[in-house]
Amino acid sequence: MEYAFSPQLHTNRTILAPPCAGRRPSFPATSSLKTGSRIHLPPSSLNISNGAVCRAVTSPTYLETTEATEIDWDNIGFGLVPTDYMYDMKCSSDGIFANGELKKFGPIELNPSAGVLNYGQGLFEGLKAYRKEDGSILLFRPEENAKRMIDGASRMCMPAPTVEQFVDAVKMTVLANNRWVPPTGKGSLYVRPLLMGSGAVLGLAPAPEYTFLIFVSPVGNYFKEGLAPINLIVEDEYHRATPGGTGGVKTIGNYASVLKAQKIAKEKGYSDVLYLDAVHNKYLEEVSSCNIFVVKGNVISTPEIKGTILPGITRKSIIDVARSQGFQVEERAVPVEELLDADEVFCTGTAVVVSPVGSITYLGKRVEYGNRGVGVVSQQLYSALTSLQMGLAEDHMGWTVQLN
Repeated sequence: MEYAFSPQLHTNRTILAPPCAGRRPSFPATSSLKTGSRIHLPPSSLNISNGAVCRAVTSPTYLETTEATEIDWDNIGFGLVPTDYMYDMKCSSDGIFANGELKKFGPIELNPSAGVLNYGQGLFEGLKAYRKEDGSILLFRPEENAKRMIDGASRMCMPAPTVEQFVDAVKMTVLANNRWVPPTGKGSLYVRPLLMGSGAVLGLAPAPEYTFLIFVSPVGNYFKEGLAPINLIVEDEYHRATPGGTGGVKTIGNYASVLKAQKIAKEKGYSDVLYLDAVHNKYLEEVSSCNIFVVKGNVISTPEIKGTILPGITRKSIIDVARSQGFQVEERAVPVEELLDADEVFCTGTAVVVSPVGSITYLGKRVEYGNRGVGVVSQQLYSALTSLQMGLAEDHMGWTVQLN
């Protein structure tokens, strides 16, 4: 179904228009609509706040942001760029999420006693949208992010959006911010879904209300080096996670706890920290926000998922791509000593995709890989995965979702 809007709302910005669903949708006073530009989206029960009349026509098209942005796409880094709209959806104590809405991007209001502020009851996800050469947009495995949020929410005593709610909300948010998706090869639109206990609670208990929020930002490379070797130091004092804890879910507290060791490492000239297990202090776990892989000959080894390591979606994808290319991939306990004899080491994550490691320092000993260049395996897997993500190669895996 198509919805047309009053011409007096015209300025220089557009917003996604939902089905009327028997009521009048409305728009933020600071936002406005432009006639004639469109977004292709499945019907949804989305609401948008405050005052425009919609009339039903008969085709499945929606409004779309079309004007250009004033961004130097060749020099964009990995930092927040305020965009046009964010998505907001609430859930009360009944565990059912109400209809969501697109809002103007900006600050949110929280009670000082909100569960997320007092007890850290919050999760986040990260995924990317890519611009294809034909101008359309691709998402990469958004349903995997939805499933991981559901798993994490269970651990944190929180309700979660369904896979369908999650994916639809991501689509809506990306398309409403279409103009911020970088050109092919210039970066991506980073999508950050948040789930938090927004209800007020004083004693330690699950919050009575939850908010699901999505905002987006165009980004370039996570590490300033780009696809260039990074330098890691193995941390032997601090630990990222312990058995029985929350290391295997993407809760907000997992990331604040790594900041101190990361800060110390960066002050010494390292790119990031590689953590060991908290029980034996000898098996590889992960980097601050990335999974780790060790290459020896045709064998690629990575720490097994056992509750202390985040089940990365890029990790999972790289394993499948590597196996399809004939590599033997082992998910197991990897002793830190194997780093000393490795051919290559690389990290994976949504933000970095694949990041080759040029050197690792452990107990004062520095080991370098491949003359500190980008390893053959790292380059091969990076090229294969990013070609899929950007629509430059045929997706035999069925991992990408085209939006328009």
